[in-house]
Amino acid sequence: MNKVLIAPRKYVQGAGVIKEIGSYLAALGTKPALLWDSAVKGIVGQTVLDSIAEAGLEVVDIDFQGDTTKPEATRVAGIIKDSGADIAVAIGGGKTLDTAKAAAAATGVKTVTVPTIASNDSPTSSYTVWYDEEGNCTGFESWGVNPDLVLVDSQVIANAPVAAFVAGMGDGLGTWVEVDACVKGQAGNLAGGRSTIAATAIARLCYDVLMENGVAALKDVKQNTVTSAVEKVIEANVLMSGLGFESGGVATAHMIANCLPSFPECHHLMHGHEVGFGVISQLCLDKDFDADQRNAIVDFEIAIGLPVTFADIGLEGIDRSRLQSIGDICGGEGSLCHNHPFDVTPDDVIDAMIAADALGQERKGLMGGANG
Repeated sequence: MNKVLIAPRKYVQGAGVIKEIGSYLAALGTKPALLWDSAVKGIVGQTVLDSIAEAGLEVVDIDFQGDTTKPEATRVAGIIKDSGADIAVAIGGGKTLDTAKAAAAATGVKTVTVPTIASNDSPTSSYTVWYDEEGNCTGFESWGVNPDLVLVDSQVIANAPVAAFVAGMGDGLGTWVEVDACVKGQAGNLAGGRSTIAATAIARLCYDVLMENGVAALKDVKQNTVTSAVEKVIEANVLMSGLGFESGGVATAHMIANCLPSFPECHHLMHGHEVGFGVISQLCLDKDFDADQRNAIVDFEIAIGLPVTFADIGLEGIDRSRLQSIGDICGGEGSLCHNHPFDVTPDDVIDAMIAADALGQERKGLMGGANG
């Protein structure tokens, strides 16, 4: 199997950079279609529209309907096609971005992602994660190409809800843990090959940056302040995690995370929160993972407010029978859990989740009941 790395054509990050969006879009086309919702428009709308007007571009305005469903992507693609737009510009969270990527692929236009929260690594990837009308994850799909531009305004990210920033660290934390498992298992990545040395190194750097800067960055974003630590964590959440997961590989942490939305009690969670619990479950699944490092990861998650127990994700008191559906999916044919260098059964996954809950409770007790 060949080694394959894929990435966006350009990544730009900085405080206030959204004011320059017009000039960046002018280098790609003449008629951008903006996919965003009313909340995002209220935050960055005037700045974006003023910059685009200054660049002399004609705007097609599309209101995002709230979820990444195939009907929504088809609707957006229809507007892009009928309007003659030549760039799909997604401004907002991961679901907005994923919908625009699908619509761009269907219409053959260029793609620009402008995340207003650093809650996951969707902005750089070629993938769309699909949901149904009830909010259940139904799978994911690659379009074969990454965005032409990823534009990340650090100040916009720092002004966003803190929970989103924490969720991004959860998603990013899984990157190296999962890539390491895939490399050891000689498993394929999501780019159609195996991880390059570069992708593996980026994944490890993502982990190191988060562990070293995450707590300080969290304190700073609570004050809506952009500091060196915040800039580093934004880059880890968005760029390093995005390159790492797609070109390095994913495993049990994401497989469990993608199953949790099927539980109504988990619908309040963001994707990165689900990954945070999935990370600990994966570490409990892997008997060869260093125990001290596993404890350090759990302690870090507790320190920044990621969920580490069943109670944290809304499943307090859940019994083994209700976890069986997750075990069956994760241990079934085609599961990402089989990227590990050892066999994984449904019972193994259930055992790992129960062990993760116990470990989370233990480490919280040692830390004086931090975060509940």
